[in-house]
Amino acid sequence: MQTKTRMNVYFEPALLNRVEALALRRNVSKSAVIEAAVASFLSGDAAEQLEAVFSRRMDKLSRQIDGVDEDLAILGETVSMFIRFWLTITPPLSESAQTSARAKGAERFEGFVQALGRRLAKGDRFLNELSRDLVGARMADDGQSVGGAGSDDISV
Repeated sequence: MQTKTRMNVYFEPALLNRVEALALRRNVSKSAVIEAAVASFLSGDAAEQLEAVFSRRMDKLSRQIDGVDEDLAILGETVSMFIRFWLTITPPLSESAQTSARAKGAERFEGFVQALGRRLAKGDRFLNELSRDLVGARMADDGQSVGGAGSDDISV
């Protein structure tokens, strides 16, 4: 007793290659792959399934963007606070002192770039370290044991 009916169809060679590759990866027949594709195409809930997949992906992207937005806001506040502090405590230099200050500034900047390179190579980020430090400080305030997270020192 035969439960399936034979049907001959034609495919573009590139599409047929993709069907064959999928059948090999899943260890099923080409007929099973095509039957599943046609059934999915004809089912009434295919659009709903696709919408659910896109919805989950959009939710994930939205959460990631929210995290980036928060990190960017923290970065902006950090930079603006640093600039305000630096402008407040740094007196203007005389013409004679500016040459040596530029040389010292170039030396310090080179040290900063090297420390930044080491930090980026480790894959650790300042905001992650800051979060760990805040949690560690709260734990220390509560009297719990805290493990230190190392950081790169910048000599100035």
